[in-house]
Amino acid sequence: MNLKSKIRSVLDFPIEGIDFKDITTVLKDKEALRETIKQMAEKVSNREVDLVVGMEARGFLLGTPLAYEIGAGFVPVRKPGKLPAETISYEYELEYGTDKLEMHRDAIFKGQRVLIVDDLLATGGTAVATAKMIEELGGDIVGALFFIELDELKGREKLSGYSVESIVQY
Repeated sequence: MNLKSKIRSVLDFPIEGIDFKDITTVLKDKEALRETIKQMAEKVSNREVDLVVGMEARGFLLGTPLAYEIGAGFVPVRKPGKLPAETISYEYELEYGTDKLEMHRDAIFKGQRVLIVDDLLATGGTAVATAKMIEELGGDIVGALFFIELDELKGREKLSGYSVESIVQY
């Protein structure tokens, strides 16, 4: 299946000049969704993973079924004020601004093998912020896996110390 053909491009969203890659067209297509999770699971089939960490919100949509498929737990990374227990946080840059992420302080224990999952690798800021929090909590990052990678934004370079995989490249 050509998963790239299932992704909708929305020009000038959320701001002018951005070509937003909309995965809702993949999510609503049961065969495309199944194939996406299958391909993501295949990319990490040779790694032992205790936890999948997914970033709000689309990282939840792919990370949770992937965690289920590979037999791992799932940890959400959220925007400030969304998690009920004690958190750690990290501020990062997007391709069109800045943001901040939080994770529960007790989400990851020292030595747990963690896979970072999100729908999109653009500049790498979100993934780096997540990696910093995982490492602060003592987790061992086994890789970062993305459904879509925007090659021209060079996010992979920011993640050069980690194994980075993606399914669809633009």
